[in-house]
Amino acid sequence: MTASSGAGGRVAAGKRGETTIADRVVAKIAAQAAKEAIDEPPEEGTSPRATVTVRRGTARVRISLELAYPTDIGRQCGGVRRHVTERVRALAGMETPEVAVRVERLRPAAVGRLR
Repeated sequence: MTASSGAGGRVAAGKRGETTIADRVVAKIAAQAAKEAIDEPPEEGTSPRATVTVRRGTARVRISLELAYPTDIGRQCGGVRRHVTERVRALAGMETPEVAVRVERLRPAAVGRLR
């Protein structure tokens, strides 16, 4: 029995399969990470949405979200980019050379929550 044949035998590394993570799974990871990164999500806003394209082990991510206003939009978007990059790397093992964040709507913060 050779090392690459037979029941219970080992398959040579070059002949093994590979794990593929679907784009929609990476999109769910990215959307959840974006939600985690927002300081104060608007009370009546929708959850962040993500679309992802995966090629050769890298993910290009597009996030659409709503933010409470007033807020530092640039800081919030930067935080979302960083957190999405970290979470996709940690959970899917993929680099994210591009994370585009689109703020679709600014919603007024609750009166008691103004900064």
